[in-house]
Amino acid sequence: PLPMEYRQLGHSGLRISSLGLGTMTWGNDTDATSAREQLELFVDKGGTLVDTAASYVGGDSEKLLGQLLAKHISRREVVLVSKAGVRSWRTGERSAVSDAGRGTLLDTLDDSLARLGTDHLDLWLVQIPDYYTPMEETASALEMAVRSGRTRYVGVSNYPAWAAVHMADLLGSAIGMAGVQTEYSLLNRSAEQELIPAAQELGFGIMGWSALGRGVLTGKYRNATPPDSRGASVHLAGFVAPYLNDDAARVVNAVATAAAGLERSPLEVALAWARGSDGIDCSIVGARNTHQLRDILAAADLQLEPQIRHVLNEVS
Repeated sequence: PLPMEYRQLGHSGLRISSLGLGTMTWGNDTDATSAREQLELFVDKGGTLVDTAASYVGGDSEKLLGQLLAKHISRREVVLVSKAGVRSWRTGERSAVSDAGRGTLLDTLDDSLARLGTDHLDLWLVQIPDYYTPMEETASALEMAVRSGRTRYVGVSNYPAWAAVHMADLLGSAIGMAGVQTEYSLLNRSAEQELIPAAQELGFGIMGWSALGRGVLTGKYRNATPPDSRGASVHLAGFVAPYLNDDAARVVNAVATAAAGLERSPLEVALAWARGSDGIDCSIVGARNTHQLRDILAAADLQLEPQIRHVLNEVS
């Protein structure tokens, strides 16, 4: 097996793999067979952090993961992360809305645990900010979840720095905020402005999602949109679209150039850059299939030389 690095999430006692497996497409673009192959490969290579959310595919992502944990992979082998706070309507008549009220959060947590077939999460996050619910109420729900044993650690996701800092303050030192999830890649470095410095100062960790720039940094979209890619998917085309522009293309070309010089793939270079960035404890990546995940795990041993990192920093 390739070397997998393990890190503390911020100043918490939670130990996680530096690569996390995202399951946003499980139960939709990723079927049960592929999901099982991915999870088994990930754990076999030393990966521990598996990331899901109650909102992913209307709960089907959690359900599928729960089935795999019941039959194929021991619950103890994974650091199970899920998220709540997004209310969606299956009919499609209304888009998803943020709801971080105490009732919704705790009801969602119970539903998540039932789907996952476990009595506790390792890390539970509020998925997106809810600016209508008082943050004190949201913090009280997170505290209740820890005190009741339904989760070991808590945090937030996609919060701006000021809101993450406020939440950390409300949770205090006894409960503590273990970490924040935020998008982070060579195509989105906004976390460097305030969130990462805040995390380093206050002691919460950072998990960067979409470390491959929503798939664009692999170089697969350089000439056209492959028919089997997320960019061609009905559900995910809008997710990829923001990075199919000239600014992103310059970064993608620089990654491809660096990769050619190192005799590695663009995917490996982009991921090594994200994983090796100061303040990032874990890079979360979602693979469409096992072949893709194998390529992702192959990047686990790559450390970029300072001069290559400097050039990529400048270009991006």
